[in-house]
Amino acid sequence: MTQKQYNVTGMSCEHCAASIREEVSEVPGVSDVVVDVATNSVTVHGADLDDGRLRAAIVEAGYGVTDLVAV
Repeated sequence: MTQKQYNVTGMSCEHCAASIREEVSEVPGVSDVVVDVATNSVTVHGADLDDGRLRAAIVEAGYGVTDLVAV
């Protein structure tokens, strides 16, 4: 199991968090998505996580990805 953490821009409420969770959960290999609106972060747990697909899912939900934090 691996973990990736992203800083997200444009997120301000639980509806935002739900949109991101929904999109990111559809990426193959994802087993859990934790969205923290207070810190503007998204933490993804899973196997064989594809960084490009995870970033694209966040953008598809309507938010920006400012950087990737290795965990």
